Amino acid sequence: MTRQPFSLRALGASLLLAGCASAGAANPSVAALRVYLFDCGSIDVSDVSTFSPGVHVGQAKVLTDTCYLIAHPQGTLMWDTGFGDALAALPDGKQVSPVFHVRLNKPLATQFKEIGYAPDAVTYLGLSHMHFDHIGNVGQFPRATLLMQTEEYAFSLGPDAAKFGNDPLTYPTLGANPVKRLSGDLDVFGDGSVVIKRALGHTPGHQMLYLKLPRTGNVLVSGDMAHFTENWQQRRVPGFNFDKEQSLKTMNDSAAFLKDNHATLWIQHDAEQNAALKHAPAFYE
Repeated sequence: MTRQPFSLRALGASLLLAGCASAGAANPSVAALRVYLFDCGSIDVSDVSTFSPGVHVGQAKVLTDTCYLIAHPQGTLMWDTGFGDALAALPDGKQVSPVFHVRLNKPLATQFKEIGYAPDAVTYLGLSHMHFDHIGNVGQFPRATLLMQTEEYAFSLGPDAAKFGNDPLTYPTLGANPVKRLSGDLDVFGDGSVVIKRALGHTPGHQMLYLKLPRTGNVLVSGDMAHFTENWQQRRVPGFNFDKEQSLKTMNDSAAFLKDNHATLWIQHDAEQNAALKHAPAFYE
């Protein structure tokens, strides 16, 4: 979402460390591509104009925090990891800034167990970007190969991470993951069905995920290109985005991509849209 101040970084560190998992068995195999949606938290926003400067000033809105497990015959990809599981132990959630109050109803580790998968056996870890609401459980995936744009790696794990407001001590396990640094799109399994798409602007190395599901159709998973449908439709850019012009270019390019590929946009933070989608243990294929 936004570049986090020290208090949010400290919260992220405590939740992340509590979210680390122990070793587990190999994950189930699948005959065809499928995707599980997980409820990885919610965000009560007291002033939604944080995301749309000058529009709906002072109005409240609830955002969701969705993350995804993609199961492919050749392996698995975890896309974003939400808030750290320790947040679920706080029944009233946590106020993390004057504008954001966050909650988590069920730990991600529990949701994995319910579908018979083990986080530490996941093949790949794809993070749309490194803001705290997308990385809370990275410690549960210590063996996964991190797939990250080169700029985002420098933004979060390079020697100048502090310049961008990041502190690797808040995600202490991530630097030990095997990593494949990207400078563009990546066809994860080599068959065109799972493609990480370079989508700069929200952060220096933001990326999205494109899925070609046999029965559901083509889906583009947004990351934080847009946080809810109205902002997407109106091409509104949050004031805290890294690069406004690049953000607008990414949205316009994505609109053309969606049209050309007859794809649906899944907006990760859009609570209303996500309420209408199936969540684990159900799945799309």
